[in-house]
Order: sequence, then C-alpha cells, then structure tokens
Amino acid sequence: MAKRKGQGKGFSLGGGGGLGLPGGMKGGLAAQLQAMQQQMADAQESLGDETVEVTAGGGAIKVVMTGHQKLVSMTIDPEVVDPDDVEMLQDLIVAAINEAVEASQNLAADKMGSITGGLNIPGLF
Repeated sequence: MAKRKGQGKGFSLGGGGGLGLPGGMKGGLAAQLQAMQQQMADAQESLGDETVEVTAGGGAIKVVMTGHQKLVSMTIDPEVVDPDDVEMLQDLIVAAINEAVEASQNLAADKMGSITGGLNIPGLF
C-alpha cells in the first residue's frame, strides 16, 4: 500500500497561530492582548497610590488602606478607649480593618474590571 505524504503526521490550523483565526487576525489579537496586559500591570501598580478610608463605631475608629491592602493609618478616638472594656475596642479595630480590606478589594476589582470588560480571570485578584 502506498503512503500518502503528510497524512498522519499531525495537522495545521492555518495561519492563525493555532487559534483557528485567519492569519491577518493573529497579529491584531496578540497586540490587543499585550496592550491589555500592560494596562492591567499599570492599574495594579497604581493601586498602591490609591487609598480607601473606612470608619467603625460611628467614627470612633478610622482606618486608611492602600489598594495593595497595606494599612496606612489608624485613628482611635480617645473617648472610645476604656480600660474596663478593652474587648469592645478590639472588636472595633477588627471590624474597621476587615471593612478596609473589603473596600480595598472592591477598589481593585473595579479598576481591573474596567480593563477586562467584566471578564472573571482566575487568579487576577
């Protein structure tokens, strides 16, 4: 039986670089993806310069956190410091920090979501 040249040796998807796209679209898609990647890197870096501010206990505790979830400052109203009720102060601090972390995560999600068009990319946030 005669062998046919090229048969059984794999396959080709044409000029789309394995994406099943016409050859002319490959470069444009790669450029778009590269631009999006750069925008995401820039946005991620800029999150370090942005802050969120939250309060707990009716303003008794104020926490400022960056978009990278780094605690910048915490202000405690002296009137809330009661040596007989340290547990309440601890609870307020925990609540304020947790709220700041959530606000920081929302800031990052909003910033990245504007770039990705709402795509949920695993591991991005």
